[in-house]
Order: sequence, then C-alpha cells, then structure tokens
Amino acid sequence: MEKPGTLFGLAFGDAARTDEPGYLDELRREALENAIQDADRRGFKVEAGEETYAVLQAGETLVDVENAPDRLVVRCTVKLTGPGSESVHAVGPMNG
Repeated sequence: MEKPGTLFGLAFGDAARTDEPGYLDELRREALENAIQDADRRGFKVEAGEETYAVLQAGETLVDVENAPDRLVVRCTVKLTGPGSESVHAVGPMNG
C-alpha cells in the first residue's frame, strides 16, 4: 500500500493574541483552507478529518519563525487523494 501524499497549509497570526478565546481555532481554519486551496490547484482532494496542526512560535521550536509576521505560524498538514498524490510530500517548511 502506498503512503498518502501530504501538504502544508499555513496561517500567520499575532503571538500576543494566542490567549484570546477562539483565536487559534480561527488560524487553524485559515491554515486548513489554505491547504485545501493548494491541493485543489494541484488537482488533488484532501482527506476530511485527517488534518493535524502545529502552532509554531519564536523561541519555542527549532523551526525558524523569526521572519514570520508577528512570529506566530499555524501549520496544517493534510493527507491528499487523487492520481499522483502519493508523490507530493510536505517536508520541512515547504511543500514538494
């Protein structure tokens, strides 16, 4: 069985607002929508309910987010379906 393809979607936020109720959920939705749009542009579909998220802040991760607006990034990783999707893999900070 082949491994499914994966893709990142990103959302940039304001690190000072992380304690605001619903703020990170809003960024997660934005990151998921970004991933869905990118998959669609490439001719793939996203497996519903299979997404995972990472909240990256400067000083709290090995990923360099120093240059991100307000130093907060929400990354959504999705699994792809469709012909050729197994050759697309989210690696490091980029989609390949």
